Amino acid sequence: MTKFRIYFTVCFIICCATLTNCAKRGFISGGPLDTLPPVVLKSNPKNYSTHFDKQEILIDFDEFIKLKNVNQNLIISPPMENTPDISPMGNAKKTMAVKIKDTLKENTTYSFNFGDAIIDNNEGNPLKQFKYVFSTGSYIDSLTLSGTIKSAHQLKTDNFVNVMLYDAKTFQDSTVYRDKPLYITNTLDSLTTFTLENLKEGTYYLIAMKDKNNDYKFSPQQDKIAFIKDSITIPTEQQFELVLFKSDEKFEANRPSQISENKWYVPYIGNPEGAEITVRKNDSLIRNTYSYLQQKDSLQLWFPRITADSLLIDIKKDDFEKTFSVRPRAKMKLVDTLSVSGKGSSLDFISDFSISTTTPISKIQSEFIRILNKDSVEISFETENIVLEQKINFKFKKEEEESYQIQMLPGALIDFFDKQNDTLQYNLKTGNYTDYGNLTLNLSGIKRFPIIVELLDEQEKVISTRYSENQTKLEFTLLPPRKYLIRIIYDDNENGKWDTGYYWEKRQPEETFYFPEAIDVRANWDLTQEVQLE
Repeated sequence: MTKFRIYFTVCFIICCATLTNCAKRGFISGGPLDTLPPVVLKSNPKNYSTHFDKQEILIDFDEFIKLKNVNQNLIISPPMENTPDISPMGNAKKTMAVKIKDTLKENTTYSFNFGDAIIDNNEGNPLKQFKYVFSTGSYIDSLTLSGTIKSAHQLKTDNFVNVMLYDAKTFQDSTVYRDKPLYITNTLDSLTTFTLENLKEGTYYLIAMKDKNNDYKFSPQQDKIAFIKDSITIPTEQQFELVLFKSDEKFEANRPSQISENKWYVPYIGNPEGAEITVRKNDSLIRNTYSYLQQKDSLQLWFPRITADSLLIDIKKDDFEKTFSVRPRAKMKLVDTLSVSGKGSSLDFISDFSISTTTPISKIQSEFIRILNKDSVEISFETENIVLEQKINFKFKKEEEESYQIQMLPGALIDFFDKQNDTLQYNLKTGNYTDYGNLTLNLSGIKRFPIIVELLDEQEKVISTRYSENQTKLEFTLLPPRKYLIRIIYDDNENGKWDTGYYWEKRQPEETFYFPEAIDVRANWDLTQEVQLE
């Protein structure tokens, strides 16, 4: 083989290898992910127009858009009586049309805040807080009012809270129940701050609502409210804090309904504690009792099955007094009978062992109850019958690394219908003290006494409580290891519990303070935490 042929062969092999590499299969890239929101190109009439007199607004975008949760996101200020028609509601388009149904007020600045409702068609990128503003007069009102929202008795503030201004010249306490506000904004799904914009100079009342049916009117049965007691003059640079609470309305009961042979539901609003209920057949009184229906604004009214064409149920509390005529059903298959349930086999050192009953307990016979330790030694105890909650607590001194057996013979519990429990037994154990932690709080910046200091779990269930009339150093011992929230209540009426407000009397809820961080209490740790109240 000549040198030429050798050179040619080598070159041929190299070329083939190069072509083979070039021929490898590849993949077409779709390019970078689109993260940009839609862009407004133009609108007709122009945004921030004056002397506005149109019934339709057209807004053009640089790409196809859709509307997401527009009824929840769109805030029109001042509110309109008739909701405008807005498209596209189905297929994506590059133009959004807003058709106004109301007769617009003279010399008024209107603001359409779309929140996060406008998104692009492909990736769903939102055009955040897009506003379209116009005035039916010769200028755009430009004053603002700002502040913060917080919940009265929970760490997390409600979302989608309406913040509203009412004209002080026409405002009465009943206005929030019947009339829409003059200006409105909304905190949407994540904000705890608010800014009311495009306001006219004047004097107003500031109200906020967690408005469940979104009609801009206060329904105390379902809505939360916050208010500033005195009127506000705008312009102002003052920042306002609104505290949202469920108003403690005056008690009112509604018509009872039969649920079983021996149980009726009584819907109510307000606080039912202390209500008086009587049940009558003609002139004869029928023995009854009531308890709370958990998680519902209803009482469970208990009385024996009665054969009658009608019964009279009298309900009274404070200024409320009403008689309901009800007709018992002739045949009811369901009858509530006594059963008892107790949860858990482990017992910590700060909680009582509790049992729940399906019917109210009228009598506890302690002579039929024994609590034994692991050496079969009887332990002294006390019981607490919480009839309204159909719950019984067992209180006794607990030692570490101990076993307890709670024995309940028939007749230990007698319910309202004179039914007795079956034989019951609960086996419980305690751990070692080193399985638990201790927490000391050093409080400073307290405005006044007395205070209630609560340790909460991360679901805000109260785990342990201290009441202080002057102490600033409080100890919580033998705590189950977990993260705790700290809530401090200024108990201004000194009744040992937190009290909500009452809008009609312009009474604010009792002030609470949350420590901003969860406290991690670990087993066999002694932790000291400094707490500076605002």
